[in-house]
Amino acid sequence: MERCFVILSALITVAMLMNEPVVADAMEGKRKDMEACVILLHGMGRTHRSMATMAAHLADKGYRVVNLDYPSTQASIETLSQGVVAETVRHCRLEHPSVPIHFVTHSLGGILVRQYLQAHRLPPGSRVVMLSPPNQGSEIADLLKDNFLYRWIMGPAGQQLGTTAASVPNRLGPVDVPVGIIAGDSTLEPWFSSRVPGPDDGKVSVQRARLAEMSDFLVVHKSHGFIMNDPEVIAQTAHFLEHGRFKRGE
Repeated sequence: MERCFVILSALITVAMLMNEPVVADAMEGKRKDMEACVILLHGMGRTHRSMATMAAHLADKGYRVVNLDYPSTQASIETLSQGVVAETVRHCRLEHPSVPIHFVTHSLGGILVRQYLQAHRLPPGSRVVMLSPPNQGSEIADLLKDNFLYRWIMGPAGQQLGTTAASVPNRLGPVDVPVGIIAGDSTLEPWFSSRVPGPDDGKVSVQRARLAEMSDFLVVHKSHGFIMNDPEVIAQTAHFLEHGRFKRGE
């Protein structure tokens, strides 16, 4: 019975991927003299469309927004980081060499930025907001890593997100940039959540989203797959990019 649920979940993911084309997408803010560029990185098995609402909001704020589309299921974390992430940063720097370059990431996207920052530095004033990042790995990756459909659909990066000491998230060192993390504690996938200790969003536990060096941390009552579209999350993301902290109640 459990294997049936795993296969069903994987088939649903396949259907989602087949319905979304791989299209590079870039948006510029309304004010061309805005100080910062913001690079958006979607999660595994998703496309730039999943970050479109976030991109539109940040563009309305005046940021130059690059809503990056990348082949998340076709290469390793190292390859994706050294390729599409590094190239996008270079593109932003060519246009405006000294301005801050922010990142807003979902899930796997946060690990790509951490990988990139192991060997690179961002301009002063740059900040990173991570949504539901598996910063200490995910028990769901442990559970599914030997499943044929999971390996076929999620590719090399899907094998690197486990909770062991040898996994990529747990091998990465600290990053030298202010990081704000938003984790979810609501789930639409109770079968997966039952395999994750403590509060979780259906894929990543609240505890495993944390980084020792993070500047701020926020928990919202949202699920993994939709956290990036929540109005509160979008507003908090914009607040952190501007102030380096999340907005707290008065």
